[in-house]
Amino acid sequence: MNKEITEKIITRLPPSPTGLFHIGTARTALFNYLFARQNNGQMLFRLEDTDKERSKKEFEVNIISGLEWLGLDYDGEITKQSERTEVYKKYLEKMIEGGLAYISEEEIKKEGQRGSVIRFKNPNKEVIFKDLIRGDVKFDTTELGDFVIAKSLEEPLYHLTVVVDDFEGEITHVIRGEDHISNTPRQILIQEAIGAERPIYAHLPLILSPDRSKMSKRHGATSVDDYKEKGYLPEAIINYLALMGWNPGTEEEIFTLSELLEKFDIKKVNKGGAIFNIEKLNWINKEHIKLMPEEDFKEKVLEFSSEELKEKFVKYPRVFEEILPIIKERIEKFEDVTKMCTDGEFDYYFFQPEYELEKIFWKDENDPFVLRLRMEKIIEILNSVGEFTAEKIKEALWDYATEEGRGSVLWPLRYLLSGRDKSPDPFTLSEILGKEETIKRINYAIEKIQKS
Repeated sequence: MNKEITEKIITRLPPSPTGLFHIGTARTALFNYLFARQNNGQMLFRLEDTDKERSKKEFEVNIISGLEWLGLDYDGEITKQSERTEVYKKYLEKMIEGGLAYISEEEIKKEGQRGSVIRFKNPNKEVIFKDLIRGDVKFDTTELGDFVIAKSLEEPLYHLTVVVDDFEGEITHVIRGEDHISNTPRQILIQEAIGAERPIYAHLPLILSPDRSKMSKRHGATSVDDYKEKGYLPEAIINYLALMGWNPGTEEEIFTLSELLEKFDIKKVNKGGAIFNIEKLNWINKEHIKLMPEEDFKEKVLEFSSEELKEKFVKYPRVFEEILPIIKERIEKFEDVTKMCTDGEFDYYFFQPEYELEKIFWKDENDPFVLRLRMEKIIEILNSVGEFTAEKIKEALWDYATEEGRGSVLWPLRYLLSGRDKSPDPFTLSEILGKEETIKRINYAIEKIQKS
């Protein structure tokens, strides 16, 4: 935490509603949220929607719902730049009157005509600003020339609107991606021109793909919705995004949002680009799945199950309850549940599996008479088990399995119960299926042996 800060902290999240809520914007939102909340401050939310052609209502809704899904709340009402044209106009008029900006005749390249824009009169000076991540940053603004700040009094451009909004919103800290560093000197010059107090900056490292290029759709999912639809948990996305640039300074990697509020420190954010590693995200999501309360997990499994699997779960509720721990242990994200169903992963829990008799024998064994005797003995032992749990079943069968050869007893039992080369152990399978179904399947195997 930044305990030395005593002033009221106000950060802001200013996305442009020209696309879906991006994973990079989500990371920026998180860092602004953490910094503001841990310092008892505020995070304001504004939509930079001056690009009328590209700004869409659907993207506004998507960004807001994405923030809600991640649990990142903001303070106050949403501000829209498109509704503040008159405010910007007053600043432009005042700057022109004071000789800080001027109307410039420009040639319109497409039409070969002339029009006017409003340019900022650059004082051509060195600008130094404090960055919480990068230290002091210097710029020679003479290279910028007299840059355009509005197309007209009614059409302000990015650099002006940002400065005015930050000024009137009393923003104390601007936390944003490092791709905005080059914008900072222009904005500082405008701040000085209108008498705005300079905020403290923190420019976050970009999120990069594994080949260190800028993250894009060709490297996989980029919008928060993409991850939500695949069955990632918001807690896991938050956890992973926090580690995209920030180093906790320990071996600890799994954090809840409340834990991040305790441990996050903006000054421990790295300067270098953060590599997006999907395998790491999958692991973090898996760990958060394990932490889910059972009822929440159950609801999520049903939400992401195919209709076919849902029908089975409703028809066989006891089996559903028994296999939930297996699902919880194995999936990385909830879309994996449907894949398991498509692959027939759970079929043997619900239906008598069909299999070739030859596969039921252990290794080189092939005597059907001996196998039948063993299966009959297993039925005898299982009938004597009172509390039909995996632990009690193993306890009852273990001496006999050791005497006959564990593989000779346990492999056939597991295979006839599941019909698969890979499945849970026979004790777990027996508990899940229940005593009646387990013995029924052993008898089914005995019938196949007798017919062979």
